[in-house]
Amino acid sequence: MSLTLKTGETAGTSFVSVHGEVDVSCADELRTCIAHVMEHEAKGIRIDIADMPYIDSTGIGVLVGAAHTASEQGIAFEIAHPQRNVARVLELLGVTSELGISKG
Repeated sequence: MSLTLKTGETAGTSFVSVHGEVDVSCADELRTCIAHVMEHEAKGIRIDIADMPYIDSTGIGVLVGAAHTASEQGIAFEIAHPQRNVARVLELLGVTSELGISKG
């Protein structure tokens, strides 16, 4: 499954919609996309992963790194709509609070 990333902005919050699996083969693409969104000085960033059925440790590292960078820059960061299996992996790794997981 190929990775498709869509970006936009709503009321000062930038968003990235992730469609497809995130693994070592495409994690740099996600990292670059999120970094580009952060450069536009949004008040917040929301990463919608409703259409992301799988993420490996490299992809999780990208999300955690982005969350830390956002925190350092004073930007609100949120991961939204994780599928159950992805949410479970993030819970097991103990990174849900760092990622600001939102199911709604």
